[in-house]
Amino acid sequence: MAKKMGFVINTKRCVGCKTCTVACKMENHVAPGLARIRVLDGHQEQVFDKPTGTYPNPKLEFVPIPCQHCDDPPCVPVCPTGASKKKEDGIVYVEMEDCIGCAACVAACPYDSRQMDDEAKKVDKCTLCMHRLEEDKAPMCVYCCPGRAIVYGDLNDPNSDVAKLVSSQPVKQMKEDQGTGPAAYYILP
Repeated sequence: MAKKMGFVINTKRCVGCKTCTVACKMENHVAPGLARIRVLDGHQEQVFDKPTGTYPNPKLEFVPIPCQHCDDPPCVPVCPTGASKKKEDGIVYVEMEDCIGCAACVAACPYDSRQMDDEAKKVDKCTLCMHRLEEDKAPMCVYCCPGRAIVYGDLNDPNSDVAKLVSSQPVKQMKEDQGTGPAAYYILP
């Protein structure tokens, strides 16, 4: 069976520190103002001092959102140059040399995981740190997460940590109704 790379993100372990965001920016030279992995609060915003719930039970909730590396990524077929691609292992990426910056893929992504780098006139997104995977290293967001909230691996390998988590925990996928088949699973509080 072919590999299917993906994430399991345990929101019970995420403290909203944004180490994943910063580590990714540093590793991948992400432009100022952009983030390949966003961390949202319980209001779906990037604000970290607004708890959900009411007194005496307010809660702070955080959800890291990288590219979902979909089974059926809507961003790929809309690309007029073929710059948006999906590898055999499920990783969705942009071939930068072919990207013309039209942003059709940005509009097509239901997860807001793609952004326009206005200075480079190219689209930027999470690649699951393909260059690190080729060296048998973890994606930088996984490697640096102090709460160990992000796990990656081959979802088709029953012995991988991600497959074990998906089969043993109640998990959710974002916007399952979109029919994209996201390869990111969330363990919710």
